[in-house]
Amino acid sequence: MAKYRGPVCRLCRREGEKLFLKGSRCMTEKCAIERRSYPPGQHGQKRPRNSEYSTQLREKQKLRRIYGLMECQFRGVFERAERQSGITGEVLLRLLECRLDNVAYRLGFGASRKEARQLVSHGHLTMNGRKINVPGAQVKAGDIISVRERSRTLISIQAALESVDGRGIPEWLDWTRRPLRAWYERCRRKTRFRCR
Repeated sequence: MAKYRGPVCRLCRREGEKLFLKGSRCMTEKCAIERRSYPPGQHGQKRPRNSEYSTQLREKQKLRRIYGLMECQFRGVFERAERQSGITGEVLLRLLECRLDNVAYRLGFGASRKEARQLVSHGHLTMNGRKINVPGAQVKAGDIISVRERSRTLISIQAALESVDGRGIPEWLDWTRRPLRAWYERCRRKTRFRCR
């Protein structure tokens, strides 16, 4: 799969708000949005003309960038959400939140979604006792996500677990710290998702 390899701080500046793409750096004064709160590029400081289309496009791009998806992947998730019953926007958010890389980020196994995605693709996590290396795998109700035995001593995982207390773990995930294991409980329809 393709992935964005360019500077991620300019993505935050483009959207006009912090997307928390760099983990703990976004919490400090070194964050690019703190230093230059205007969009990047030659014409960034001009006043933008906002239309209905541009507002919708910016919200779609923001969602794509937060979850680290390219356009083709995002379109596939949207089409899957459209086929399911319910409000398409809420179903889309639920599908994005139930991706394995996002669940690993929510549990605090990675400081950012990018780091959690790398942990999954390098085979450091298991789902239901089996090693899995597909970041886009959908986590279903009753699935058990855990860190592999040999990976529990990784410095990056230990550092990310220390910083998860400030972020908090959602109520739809139940986890224990000792064996680094979590259970995914079914999301209720009215669950409020935070993208950060």
